[in-house]
Amino acid sequence: MVTIYGLTVDDESRCEHYQTPLDIIAIKFKCCNKFYPCYKCHEECEKHELKRWDKSEFDEHAILCGVCKQTISINDYMLKEVCPHCASRFNHRCKYHHHLYFKI
Repeated sequence: MVTIYGLTVDDESRCEHYQTPLDIIAIKFKCCNKFYPCYKCHEECEKHELKRWDKSEFDEHAILCGVCKQTISINDYMLKEVCPHCASRFNHRCKYHHHLYFKI
């Protein structure tokens, strides 16, 4: 079982910052190898600087679906808007924050 850190408010990885029905992912942060629902949770809970995943590392299974608890690669996450395991829809607006997590 993967632990999701941060200010999580439900069992599908929604946090106090992002709570829509589609906010169901957690991201493994490169800097600490911990899954957080969002960068704001990471900033509030960690004392180190956030490190972004390099494009050469996009095969890393760094995305956790909060519904089925399966991980997917960064590549798969960036190319799809649904979980390939359970077909739950992801928030398409998360792409506006990709630059915070990934070096594109």
